[in-house]
Amino acid sequence: MANMSPNKNPMPEQEPLVRNRNFAEVACGYSKETAIDEAQRCLNCKNKPCVSGCPVNVRIPEFISKVAEGDFEAAYDIISTTNALPAVCGRVCPQESQCEGKCVRGIKGESVGIGRLERFVADYHREHSDAKAVKQESNGHRVAIVGSGPSGLTCAGDLARMGYEVTVFEAFHKAGGVLVYGIPEFRLPKSIVQAEIDNLAAMGVNIVTNAVIGRAMSVDELFDEGYEAVFIGSGAGLPMFMHIPGENLLGVYSANEYLTRINLMKAYLPEYDTPIKRAKRVAVVGGGNVAMDAARCAKRMGADEVYIVYRRSMEELPARKEEVHHAQEEEIVFKLLNNPVAVLGDESGHVKGIECVKMELGEPDESGRRRPVEIKDSNFVLDVDAVIMAIGTSPNPLIKSTTEGLETNKKGCIVADETAATSREGVFAGGDAVTGAATVILAMGAGKTAAESIDKYIKSK
Repeated sequence: MANMSPNKNPMPEQEPLVRNRNFAEVACGYSKETAIDEAQRCLNCKNKPCVSGCPVNVRIPEFISKVAEGDFEAAYDIISTTNALPAVCGRVCPQESQCEGKCVRGIKGESVGIGRLERFVADYHREHSDAKAVKQESNGHRVAIVGSGPSGLTCAGDLARMGYEVTVFEAFHKAGGVLVYGIPEFRLPKSIVQAEIDNLAAMGVNIVTNAVIGRAMSVDELFDEGYEAVFIGSGAGLPMFMHIPGENLLGVYSANEYLTRINLMKAYLPEYDTPIKRAKRVAVVGGGNVAMDAARCAKRMGADEVYIVYRRSMEELPARKEEVHHAQEEEIVFKLLNNPVAVLGDESGHVKGIECVKMELGEPDESGRRRPVEIKDSNFVLDVDAVIMAIGTSPNPLIKSTTEGLETNKKGCIVADETAATSREGVFAGGDAVTGAATVILAMGAGKTAAESIDKYIKSK
């Protein structure tokens, strides 16, 4: 029987002032009963608008109908036909602007909790199923993947299902890319990422860590080693700075460095001797999801006051509404319509404050958002002892500089067409290495596209 409630079932969560001092997952997940009840809100629309909003084309109404019946393993099997990382997507995808944004239940109420149901199904399978992934019979062809982030893992998984011998080369000591170094434990537990990676390994995907392509081995050498195609999914890990005075002071971090020390190098655990400043008053510059992650981590690392410093208003803030809501609940202070002009230091070279200027919104710029304009003589100093710059990233130029014939644009991103093909024959690319910093699910969509294109390319040779 259909559940016609206009509201989705709420997600159980840790209390805000408890969770902002620990790294345990904020959202606790649906129970079986809640998942079934939520699934019964789905109208199983004939034209499936939700699927059109999913970059990896998850068969959403089909898996939800199985959840409604209580057949969770069948639901997992359906999701797995198109999505190699369902437990990840259920947690970090911006469903509100994708699948759930197109749900017809959202017209007169709240959309079906598609992401919450995907998470439930993936978690239920991991906790209750003994089924192991099966390695397909080899088709005799080899493909190299550069980067083990969401685009690389998705491409590797799809190719492995087709019978390709796939090797993933990861620069860090641990696979997962941004899923392990960028997204905090309280949003995406690393044990869940590892379980997804272990599943790919069971399918025959070979993962080589500590392998910096462009240094340890070039793209040309990968071809010399017998790989017939190469997919570059190396992400966008080069941090941007504002180029204002004081950015070289002790206590100024890029968000990438700060999050990597916490997430990958486990700075929040006492048994790890990871160098990091446990600041008491922290300013995070930026308004995206990475800024929210950095601010919420700083609070959990013991800061008494954490500020988000952003030059536009709340309406223009690019972070997901859910992340902003969680940050506000955790007592992160939003200093909006403010822009840093200098980081101030003490005599020993440590941060002692950040000078900002107040802003007002003018006419829209090329992005469609109203342009921030400085208010004359409005400068003030925010008393902080650490500053985290979270204003964006770009692709590392290493692969571009060591790969002849690989076209890039003025931002350093690899140029690839809609099939993920680059200017270099046999080389494909996708994810943040092509688009610049974007979402996990868009990177996964690019990985799926690349896998299809690589299969066609090799078969046509």
